[in-house]
Amino acid sequence: MAHGYFEIGIYHCKRSVNIGTLWRSAYQLGAAGIFVIGHRFKNQCSDTAQAYRHIPLREYHDMAHLKSCLPYGASVVGIEMGGRPLTGYTHPMRAVYVLGAEDSGLPARVMEQCHSIVSLESVVMASYNVAVAGTLVMYHRVFGSGCHHAQPSLP
Repeated sequence: MAHGYFEIGIYHCKRSVNIGTLWRSAYQLGAAGIFVIGHRFKNQCSDTAQAYRHIPLREYHDMAHLKSCLPYGASVVGIEMGGRPLTGYTHPMRAVYVLGAEDSGLPARVMEQCHSIVSLESVVMASYNVAVAGTLVMYHRVFGSGCHHAQPSLP
């Protein structure tokens, strides 16, 4: 199992059910926490594992707010079509993963603020439900590649 820590969140999440599903998966896969950036939903209902009792949900106003609260040495990894394929990707020891909204993905201005962008391969079309995409990336981190990647230089 990989060392270090990770968090995962959704930029401008449209549907609350995706937060609950991602929260449950994050808890099952050992995330330190989850977050939303500029959320558009009122509440969530799909966290049947009551993950809120085990890992926190943080809310950020925008990407600048997230970046001002990053843990020391953490890399921001965007998850979006057109990035580096997840297969063969080596995860940073300390990572904060950012998924795009269900209907619009990650805007270019958000991707520019990420240390790297990864994408998920597929057989038919590389477009997954946002909670499923996050779960696949977390699973790959924990059970796939490990994490031996050097951290970016700090300011």
